[in-house]
Amino acid sequence: MNNVNNRLCQIGSFIPESDDDVIICRCEEITKGDIRKAVHEGMFTLTEIRRYLRVGMGLCQGQSCSRQTKLIVSGELGIPDYKLEPVTSRSPMRPIEMKIWGNENGL
Repeated sequence: MNNVNNRLCQIGSFIPESDDDVIICRCEEITKGDIRKAVHEGMFTLTEIRRYLRVGMGLCQGQSCSRQTKLIVSGELGIPDYKLEPVTSRSPMRPIEMKIWGNENGL
């Protein structure tokens, strides 16, 4: 926890910007301000931000927002974007009803 407090002191407090209302993740309706606030609340990895905000977890699975999110987080932390650990990408999935699994013909 002390490391988190040190990092928070280094990046300073959250100061709103004029473009914080710009939507970055269209699938989950996450704004630039939402991502910036998450960093200032102590989430310093893309995985933490993804789990907290669900950015990149919509239908497109981050195809339209992952790069922008990475740039915003690196900017807030004051580090190059290539130093951020990437998140694990997953294929888009849809729920399947159990009765389909039970059908021996798969139809």
